[in-house]
Amino acid sequence: MTTLPDFKLETHFSKWEFKARYHMTASDAQSISMRELLDMATPEERAEFDDQWLGYTETFGAPDLRETIASTFQNQTAQNILCFAGASEGIFAANNVILDKDSHALVVTPNYQSHEELPLAICDATGIPLDPNDNWSLDIDRVAAAIRPNTKLMTINFPHNPTGAILPLDRYMALIELCRKHGIYILHDEIFNGLGPTGTKHLPLIADVYERGLSLGVTSKSYGLPALRIGWIACQDTEILSKMERLKHYLSICNSGPSERLAKIAINHRDELLKRNNAIIDENLPKWTAFFERHPDLFDWTVPDGSCMGFPKYKGPEGVEAFAQSLVEQSGVLLLPGSIYYTRLGDTPTNHFRLGYGRHGLDEGLAAMEAHIMSNK
Repeated sequence: MTTLPDFKLETHFSKWEFKARYHMTASDAQSISMRELLDMATPEERAEFDDQWLGYTETFGAPDLRETIASTFQNQTAQNILCFAGASEGIFAANNVILDKDSHALVVTPNYQSHEELPLAICDATGIPLDPNDNWSLDIDRVAAAIRPNTKLMTINFPHNPTGAILPLDRYMALIELCRKHGIYILHDEIFNGLGPTGTKHLPLIADVYERGLSLGVTSKSYGLPALRIGWIACQDTEILSKMERLKHYLSICNSGPSERLAKIAINHRDELLKRNNAIIDENLPKWTAFFERHPDLFDWTVPDGSCMGFPKYKGPEGVEAFAQSLVEQSGVLLLPGSIYYTRLGDTPTNHFRLGYGRHGLDEGLAAMEAHIMSNK
């Protein structure tokens, strides 16, 4: 088995996420307590949780949970859903089932590292860079030029991590038609779907609009419930789902039964959760904009399309790496510098950093960041 490289983002978080005083780069929405989630439950849902049998669960996921997940799609049923222990297990399974050593994969860059490193551990891969001068959009002609006869998979992620960009609908549909023409699967990391400022227009879920589309979802990001560790892939191709289910026997085997009950409650009450989480974004996003307007000499900022993340440019003379390091070490403010999104498939965006605005406590973090900037001028 190929040895995978160090996972830069997760290693950075392992060092700082629970030590830094101000976590200003989180990609998930504000979490709630177990009590708050159970307070949303109907009496029947609460009884299902309280009476949960603590044995093994079905590898595909509980049938009623899969039905609940399917209800968030336009055209899917429970048979089109396979549950995982978080989204990362789904990413691992999809790449290892679809690709082999003779395959070729396409990956948008920058991206979450496993979307690049897992296909590279199996076969050749080509990076398709998003264009920072075009709102981090995707050049469909560049995708077409990169396709080979053995291209089997393309991985995309909108709303995008780390920029928050959402691909224009016409380009999205053009990409689907291009992949349909060549028989290429699309793994769409949709874990931020539904999250963004009020009125955000999200793309159709790929499993609904493409017969070879794999919709990756999870309770961690838009729902703000990462502790549940419940993810899923929806796909019209049930043979691919079956192959991934058999691979899951080597991984988690099955999901946590209590987490499945809690995930069902969350998804049944997704409108309430998303309304709450997007209201936090509505409150926080203008604060970041005002902050950057006070420091135009140091930052270039474009308001993201969706999710609760942005990827501004830092223009200070010391560079973003030194800025982020001094910020966390001296003032306890955690950001993700651009080097975290290093890619072996092209150029890494320089002097950018990821910030978040989906959690409470932004005012204190911004004040600490402002004080740090002023004291170092």
